Amino acid sequence: MTLGESMTHPLVSRARELAPVFAERARHWDVERQYCWENVADLTASGIMGMTIPEALGGRSASFLDVVQVVEEIAKACTLTARVVVEANMGGISAVMAYGSERQKAFCAPIVLAGDKPAICITEPEAGSAATEMSTTARKKGDKYLLNGSKHWITGGGVSKLHLIFARVVDEEGADQGIGGFIVHADQSSGEVPAGFEVLGRENTLGLRGMPEAELRFTDLEVGADWMLVPPSGLKRGFADLMNAYNSQRVGAGTIALGVAAGAYGHAKRYLLEREQFGRPLAEFQGLQWMIADMDTQIHAARLLLQEAARSRGPNSSPFPDMIMAARAKLFASEMAIKVVSDALQIFGARGYGDKEPLERMYRDVRMFTIGGGTAQILRTQVAGAVLGIKTPQTREGYLKAAEKSARRTSED
Repeated sequence: MTLGESMTHPLVSRARELAPVFAERARHWDVERQYCWENVADLTASGIMGMTIPEALGGRSASFLDVVQVVEEIAKACTLTARVVVEANMGGISAVMAYGSERQKAFCAPIVLAGDKPAICITEPEAGSAATEMSTTARKKGDKYLLNGSKHWITGGGVSKLHLIFARVVDEEGADQGIGGFIVHADQSSGEVPAGFEVLGRENTLGLRGMPEAELRFTDLEVGADWMLVPPSGLKRGFADLMNAYNSQRVGAGTIALGVAAGAYGHAKRYLLEREQFGRPLAEFQGLQWMIADMDTQIHAARLLLQEAARSRGPNSSPFPDMIMAARAKLFASEMAIKVVSDALQIFGARGYGDKEPLERMYRDVRMFTIGGGTAQILRTQVAGAVLGIKTPQTREGYLKAAEKSARRTSED
């Protein structure tokens, strides 16, 4: 089977059927800043929520490639809903399915299959791209851990029930044991929220307005030791394995950007064929023809990069996409999408600038994909390090050490 060929999962067809329904509702979620509960009900009934969960646990055992094909179709219609699909199948839930105990998997699977979008809780007010500088702690106390700290820009904060909270683990003697992930169930809708877990507020965002981006605070939040997610490499070195789950999330985020671009491209094609100026269709003007040709080419290139990344696997039998392929695909797709959506809006002129067409919403939505899930600059650094075969530390201390090591190597030569 070649890169351009694949068996289409039945849920891809179902996603195409749902897309027009989601497109009709998309403006409502944006204007009212409401979460897309009706769409989630449709996704759940269709089996799209948790489609990557193994069949033995009630899912469809779908591949990441299956998911990206579903996500692209949905993102053409509604960015918000596509983001829900990504986070219900990639990232946090895929980390639990890959590394979790049987008890953890059996607990989390039905919650996602019933419609929950798990929240990955990594970012903090002072630790964004520099994730390892997080200050949230999990201090051992008997057979429990006490979590203290805060997280910011947590996607789904307040609507998600499952949370994978990353914290710096400290043993009972106060020694740092590394960074671990803790599974916490907190259901704001039913009031089943553990003591010490708070949702403090929600950001007003440029786009994706129906998705809450919240700040969470933990104050002596008790989590049983058996709810810590520990990869086979152990706690000391396990953070890298847990972060590998983010590679699937990045492929998913890039695919949302691709889908938004493809949706905008579809609107632009329609408008070029329907709209007339100077007594002829816009499609007859060469300048606009070149714009649509560039859009088509960029979308196809992004799709191939993303599908290649979705098929890939990282080293050491990783169950997740290769880090560099994921970084390369998200970087290209996210920047491509901003350009394509902008060009589509330009083709519509003033009409695209208003809210009678979905392009102004799509333009606002797509802007976040060069930021969230790894900024374009961080992704370029990762790709450059792999291409050049060098480490690219970002801390001042790490940079100086690397420079010193390079200088020694040069003098020895």
